Amino acid sequence: MLSFFRKLSISDKVKDGILPYGVMATAEDLLKAKNQSSLILQDETELRESIYDLLRTIKDPEKPQTLEELDVVYEDCVHIEKPTAKGVTVIKIEFNPTVPHCSLATLIGLCIRVKLERHLVALFKLDIYIKEGAHTTEVEINKQINDKERIAAAMENPNLRELVEKCIREEE
Repeated sequence: MLSFFRKLSISDKVKDGILPYGVMATAEDLLKAKNQSSLILQDETELRESIYDLLRTIKDPEKPQTLEELDVVYEDCVHIEKPTAKGVTVIKIEFNPTVPHCSLATLIGLCIRVKLERHLVALFKLDIYIKEGAHTTEVEINKQINDKERIAAAMENPNLRELVEKCIREEE
């Protein structure tokens, strides 16, 4: 049941799959609230643009610039696949680390995943990858940032969680 709520990722009610103390709601209530307050999309182009708008504001963990300013994410990095037989749309995100040996590529992938999970509705599956040939350990990093257990374990670390929150925080 927790994985169902994790997928919902309702921005104000559910964060990282956990309902805040005192919040009671059915799955239908959560979906309704999410559909009213978040991405209500008409077509694939609008979905791609909305996802890119979310990605471009993520800050680099080491530098004051955003991932867009550093060309880590770019407009063509979002790929939408046709829905599966169960109606789940697969969203593939490709990012390009600034250098082939970037030590924070895994953290950048984690930031991308957390931010998108908090803003997308339930019927999406995220696949996040480093651009082919752009990193010396891309296979290992791709495996890490697409492994649910590793993501959950990483977000349990308070220091890492704080760093992710700092990177994905929207400027006012």
